[in-house]
Amino acid sequence: MTENSVQHEITGLLSALRRGEATAMDRLMPLVYADLRRRAHLQLRRMPPATLSTTGLVHEAYLRLVGSENTDWEDRNHFFAVASKAMRSVVVDYARKCFALKRGGLARPVELDESFDEGLLRVEENAAEILAIHQALDRLCEIDVRLTALVELRFFGGLSLAEIAEVLGLSETTVKRDWTKARTLLFGLLGETT
Repeated sequence: MTENSVQHEITGLLSALRRGEATAMDRLMPLVYADLRRRAHLQLRRMPPATLSTTGLVHEAYLRLVGSENTDWEDRNHFFAVASKAMRSVVVDYARKCFALKRGGLARPVELDESFDEGLLRVEENAAEILAIHQALDRLCEIDVRLTALVELRFFGGLSLAEIAEVLGLSETTVKRDWTKARTLLFGLLGETT
């Protein structure tokens, strides 16, 4: 099966879900599972093995996706954007648990460095940073929803800038410019919280 035919089938199954076909989700999952695992692995690749696993992240995100009453996904790109939000939610919840265990012992200034660009934070070691980024993203959403979506796709969804351009229907040049703008705004917002 070619990439285009898989994408077409995914879009068809998402349409079936919108029409209320109960079996569509069962047929959709095998088609998107490998891609979700790849994205989760990119998100978690530098975490120690004892922490949240790729499989755990994908399964928890999947449960949140199917448990959601809003399964009105327009197409494959919209589905993966929503999946990135679900992964963000899972990682943030996990970070909250880790941070609660440490009770503030992780509080320190947050820096947006190369690890942020690659989505390489280890949840247990960087729970405070992840929670600070989550709060800053919530505030960024009040300023610019598109920039927030871009950060979710990049940082929590593990998408490349080219993939984000496709998902958001933008040129890669615009996405690169928006990524720089998002990082600058987040840096300012994070500076307000630390």
